[in-house]
Amino acid sequence: MQKSGSRTDLTKQISREQALRAILIGLIFAGISIIVVAYRVAADNGFENLAVGEVASQDIFAPSQLVYESDIETQAERERARSSVQTIYSPPDPKIARQQIERLHQIFDYLDTVRADPYGSLAEKSVWIAAIEELTLSDSVVDQILIMSEQAWSETIQEALQIFDQTMRAEIREAQVLLARRQLPTKVELDTPDEQANVIVAITEDLVKPNTFPDQQRTEAERQAAADAVKPRVVSYEENELIVPAGEIIDSREMEAIESLNLQKPRFSWMQDFVAPAILVLLTTILIGVFVVQYTPQLTKDNRRLPLLVFLLVFFIIIAKFLLSNFSDLAHLYPIAALSMMLVILIDRYLAYVITTILAFLAGYMVVNGDPATTIIYLFLSGWTGILALGKGERVNSLLWAGVYVGIVNAIIVFIFNVTASPVDFNSLGLLLLIALLNGIFSAGLALIGLFVIGSAVGITTSVQLIDLGRPTHPLLRDLLLKAPGTYHHSLMVSNLGEQAAERIGANSLLVRVMAYYHDVGKIQRPYFFIENQPEGINVHEKLEPQISAQIIISHVKDGLKVAAKHHLPQAIQDGIAQHHGTSLVKYFFYQAVEAAKAENRQVNEAHFHYPGPKPSTRENGILMLADVSESTVRALKPASADELDEIVQKVISDKLDSGELDDCDLTIADLYKIRTAFVDILQGVHHPRIKYPDQAAPDSDTDTKAAPDEPTPEPPSNLPPTPRPSSRPASLIRRE
Repeated sequence: MQKSGSRTDLTKQISREQALRAILIGLIFAGISIIVVAYRVAADNGFENLAVGEVASQDIFAPSQLVYESDIETQAERERARSSVQTIYSPPDPKIARQQIERLHQIFDYLDTVRADPYGSLAEKSVWIAAIEELTLSDSVVDQILIMSEQAWSETIQEALQIFDQTMRAEIREAQVLLARRQLPTKVELDTPDEQANVIVAITEDLVKPNTFPDQQRTEAERQAAADAVKPRVVSYEENELIVPAGEIIDSREMEAIESLNLQKPRFSWMQDFVAPAILVLLTTILIGVFVVQYTPQLTKDNRRLPLLVFLLVFFIIIAKFLLSNFSDLAHLYPIAALSMMLVILIDRYLAYVITTILAFLAGYMVVNGDPATTIIYLFLSGWTGILALGKGERVNSLLWAGVYVGIVNAIIVFIFNVTASPVDFNSLGLLLLIALLNGIFSAGLALIGLFVIGSAVGITTSVQLIDLGRPTHPLLRDLLLKAPGTYHHSLMVSNLGEQAAERIGANSLLVRVMAYYHDVGKIQRPYFFIENQPEGINVHEKLEPQISAQIIISHVKDGLKVAAKHHLPQAIQDGIAQHHGTSLVKYFFYQAVEAAKAENRQVNEAHFHYPGPKPSTRENGILMLADVSESTVRALKPASADELDEIVQKVISDKLDSGELDDCDLTIADLYKIRTAFVDILQGVHHPRIKYPDQAAPDSDTDTKAAPDEPTPEPPSNLPPTPRPSSRPASLIRRE
């Protein structure tokens, strides 16, 4: 059992053999898919191997008037339109101006300090001034700074700050920095002495920086808008007009005309026509494989569902290749929703989302005559609609309704993408809408047929099979009702408990319900050996040895498997029969045998009192085990209050958890809590336990004695309880195993 519930724990349980088998299956899928996707490559080679840059061996004329939209001419015109849009610059950034002005203040403060230093010589001060990183000052300017009078220096500072502030407020681009620096002398007041003007210009020019920068986003948007405004360029050739003269090198424009005439089919290219599809398919395989390992690792251990997944994917890829590569109108009939719905029912809902999305993109890549983007959107929404509309897929009518919803959504998508055409061809639109609607019906029908075929041929239990097995009129259930009515009603109760618990933890509630119907069918062979089928006061075990009684009780599992095989019940139902007791100990008879052995001073072989197993291997089988033992225990103990009922259920689940019966199924602690609350909610409604009031007397010991705990007991006693001899065992103490 997983106590953390993490999927990482599940991935660690994948053996090396299972991993290698999954990789081999993935490689087989990738190889077949690559062949299917790239098939058109070998078949599409033209008889003329013309290409751009080659020499035409003969004159190529237009056999009739040729008018087509030239992508090359259109692209060239769009490039001209883009280049005509000048680069757009952002407004001047005031932060840059403030930063530079602040730096100018700092430089002047530093120069004030240097000038006022009474101990430094002129040579030393010159070195200090030359150390300013941003400035490159000549010796004459440095000398002027040092010998300038305080009044002249103060005027120089004020004038420099004013000029620099005025300069940085203007727009300065990267290419305009030199121009702004050259204009600094013209901004100095005319009555300023030349020495001061030189100092002002020398200090401020190195601090001039660009404050506006190209706005790439706006520029690109404007250029794109200009390019988008260009209408497609139409090129025309009149009948018998020369397109390419013999002996001339074919350029891209002439090649476009040749392709428009369909005089040549695309040349085979290993990179484009084989390597690219191969990479796409391999990437698809890797994505699916990573998802399976991380989120559905149990699929790698399934010898039936994993090959089935590959078969379904290849089958639908082949259908996509056939429809999307040859029939543009029938592309809307591609039943991707059928695959989506079958994956939901047969494998996993979330895997269905991933597969549908990937297959939609892969199908769009295979489109020859049509818009790949439109095809991808159409198939993506169609498949997802099938998944969402199907719900849990527990009824045939839900599958049919899902097909209806798929058809409606398909029609809406087709209408949206075709109503914008000018002018609208209503005849063509009507045909496409009809095909889209039929797609939904076709998808539902194909999914239904696929479920029937797969359920019979592969042995995977489908919801369709479960619904059929869940009919009260099923021959085996009718036989159970007639021969073992107590067991039949117990099975109904277990089905209610299991179904509700499965729904709360997200397990397959339909499977749990149907497994519960059949889990005790082995009791048909000897119904009166089980307490629920015994008349009151009659107990056939009274005259049997404990080991014989235990073997009879245990044999109902083996008998059930024989009955299930005879009636061709699916493997999942047979697993439920085999695992619903796991390897539990038949405690009541074991304790009876131990007591009898003590009197005779001999040992009891405990192995003779264990069910053969195996332990529950799935969440659904774990729920079935807990529902079975909880229902029988509560029915035997007859709790007098809701708290007592809850305590019984809790002890039953704890006993199964502590004994290791849940180790092989991936039920988490959180799942067990939800299962317990579901059981308590239903059992309270069935058994109506009373509320204990403070002054309510406890039940007498005789009443308690009549309620022997069901097998296995929720809390095994540490010491063996006193047990009467087999011949004197009351019928009320013989529990249902």
